[in-house]
Amino acid sequence: MSKGSYSYIKWFDELGKEDIPLVGGKGANLGEMTNHGIPVPPGFCLVSKAYKDFVTLSNINKVIEDIVSKIDFENSEDLEEKTAKIRNLIIETDVPPQIERDILQAYAELAELVNLNEPEVAVRSSATAEDLPDASFAGQQDTYLHIKGKENLLKNIKKCWASLWTSRATYYRQIKGFDHMSVLLSVVVQKMVNASKSGVMFTVNPITNDRDEILINASWGLGEAVVSGIVTPDEFLVDKNTLSIKEKRIAKKTIMIVREASGIGTTKVNVKDILGPGAISEPSLTDDEVRKIANMGKKIENLYGFPQDIEWAIDRDTGELYILQSRPVTTLKPQEQEGPTILEGKSEPEVLVKGLAASPGIAVGKVKKIKSVNEIGRIEEGDVLVTTMTNPDMVPAMKKAVAVITDEGGRTCHAAIVSREFGIPCIVGTQNSTEILQDGMVVTVDATRGVVYKGDRLFQLQEQKTKATAQVSEMSERKMREIVEQWSPITGTKIYMNLGEPGLIDKYKDLPFDGIGLMRTEFIFTDMIGIHPMYLVKQNQGDILINRMAEGIAQVAQAIYPRPVVVRFSDFRTNEFRGLKGGDEVEPVENNPMIGWRGVSRYISPEYEEGFRLECRAICKVREEYGLTNTWVMLPFVRNLWELDKVKAIMASEGLTKGGTLKIWIMAEVPSVVMLAEEFAQKVDGVSIGSNDLTQLTLGVDRDSGILNRMGYFDEQDPAVLKAIEILIKATHKYGKTCSICGQAPSVYPGFAEFLVRKGIDSISVNPDTVGYTRRLVAAVEQRLLLERALSKD
Repeated sequence: MSKGSYSYIKWFDELGKEDIPLVGGKGANLGEMTNHGIPVPPGFCLVSKAYKDFVTLSNINKVIEDIVSKIDFENSEDLEEKTAKIRNLIIETDVPPQIERDILQAYAELAELVNLNEPEVAVRSSATAEDLPDASFAGQQDTYLHIKGKENLLKNIKKCWASLWTSRATYYRQIKGFDHMSVLLSVVVQKMVNASKSGVMFTVNPITNDRDEILINASWGLGEAVVSGIVTPDEFLVDKNTLSIKEKRIAKKTIMIVREASGIGTTKVNVKDILGPGAISEPSLTDDEVRKIANMGKKIENLYGFPQDIEWAIDRDTGELYILQSRPVTTLKPQEQEGPTILEGKSEPEVLVKGLAASPGIAVGKVKKIKSVNEIGRIEEGDVLVTTMTNPDMVPAMKKAVAVITDEGGRTCHAAIVSREFGIPCIVGTQNSTEILQDGMVVTVDATRGVVYKGDRLFQLQEQKTKATAQVSEMSERKMREIVEQWSPITGTKIYMNLGEPGLIDKYKDLPFDGIGLMRTEFIFTDMIGIHPMYLVKQNQGDILINRMAEGIAQVAQAIYPRPVVVRFSDFRTNEFRGLKGGDEVEPVENNPMIGWRGVSRYISPEYEEGFRLECRAICKVREEYGLTNTWVMLPFVRNLWELDKVKAIMASEGLTKGGTLKIWIMAEVPSVVMLAEEFAQKVDGVSIGSNDLTQLTLGVDRDSGILNRMGYFDEQDPAVLKAIEILIKATHKYGKTCSICGQAPSVYPGFAEFLVRKGIDSISVNPDTVGYTRRLVAAVEQRLLLERALSKD
């Protein structure tokens, strides 16, 4: 069929991916896919110049500029009021004749092409700045489905133009620095697919950034139910290389979107009324359909050479798969999660609700429930936004919130994408958060794991708890400056610092510490990797652990070079390891994991040796490839001499041999190490006393027992514990080795710190907030010792 001559129309087969300035990202991608044989429903684009000429020829452009110049963008009510004026202005203005003529002629040609009189079409906006690799405008403009007839087509095209001025789109452009008047809008007009099932596909796992996985969300009816978040979709995780289905999550799909009975537009209906009650919990896709969709995703990603966010649908009448749009995934970030990690303290945190982790991160705040966009003005800085569904209209409120929780929605809904781009922790699909969570309630939102806890549960370590807000769980910048500025005396005893989260090193690197005496890798495992090492081994993806662990360690070692970083190999217990992805497949259940399969006993066992080798290779990468030879290692929970020999042999086979710039330390936490202290000292470069476990096992006291703690049984200053520490210091010094201690006791109890200094401890490692205090405390003790010695000579 020959096409007519147009000033404002481009058909899909006339377009390619380079035509974004002409027809926007959506239109350009539809053209690119059409010309490469991807099954795209036929259609045309109204070029962006049509919008520009519309506002210019109608003389409304100056009016729009004037309204925009007066918007208070941080006042949600003012923003909504003024953008509504612009939208109404556009909708009420007639389309100039020359533009209308092209639209109606193209619609007639489309009818001829599909052999239908006045075919139903989808009218979609396509902004010329949207869907760029560094800025996602997902959901910022509108889509209108099942549009039929000339008048309805013209009306909905103007609605698309007007949607360029929704409060959310206008606010988004403002914070991204776009010139409002230079961002134009193309409109896509595309034959409507009568979808029986539809949804969204990411050709990369958007939560873990794993490029070897494809994530598919699906539900019944039209895909707007998925992308708008009104339904929690089925979720299928597919291996991109083999197309095997790795995980399924079948949701309760109570709502679907279908065509209006009148034939114009769409409506929400109950699934049970259309498909029967059984369909609510049935998978919306067969395994063959999942693989077919995933394979199409691979083709599209190969076409663009970059991970794609794809909307798809399966036609009810023919069963054919159609691709409705594709755009680059813009929220891929390095595998580094800013913010603190929840740790178990002396009581299990109370879980209020669970859902899908849509945007990772952790935050604490007060719950603020809103029912609609009309209430977004209630959200204040630091609130946790709770709502039935994650709606893109709520972007101005989301920007203020520290976290977002919704009843419905999937990981691929547009609002979840925006949450990830803004870096806002977001949990979707909780089903009952608006019922369980009450206004004013303080909650901890762990969007890395999809769990909401009652109260502030951040960074709880033994007796100490450092409160956090807005994903930063440490002291204030003001307090930090005070510590640095205070007198920091030189001490003979080294003052080291404990660190878990690599991302915090820039905050602390200027504190007066001599090195990192304990770098816990557990934070890297949970926040930067999130997958069980042996699960990665089974999937032949060990490089994920090596690269991400090396990245986290290198970030710290580089920041404080040449000061040393003592990296403790993973010391997860079985119950903690089971919490990682794949952990339930490879971890046993122990009745008492505290004294179970942990530390070196894990590393040398056939069930975990390959996982430990990955950890060793990560250390080698830091030291050899990055040249950060200030990285040392430490083995936790050592029990026996023979196991120490065995683990050192494994380390040596991976290139980690004691000597030169590499120091190998062990943790002294088990009484057997005290009893054989001299024998252990001869096999390593240093011993670091883990005072918590050593006190627990020396006194037979569960350190997590509230009863025993209240009765005074857990006491690091107990004579038996002090005797054990004295033995360790003497034994290590006898053989010229280092003896250190990591824990809070030296900075909490001045007498304990004095005992350590008097006995000759080489270094004391404490948490960041007590570095300055501990250094001054130790300096005072050392000066007193010097004075005592001077007086004794007299």
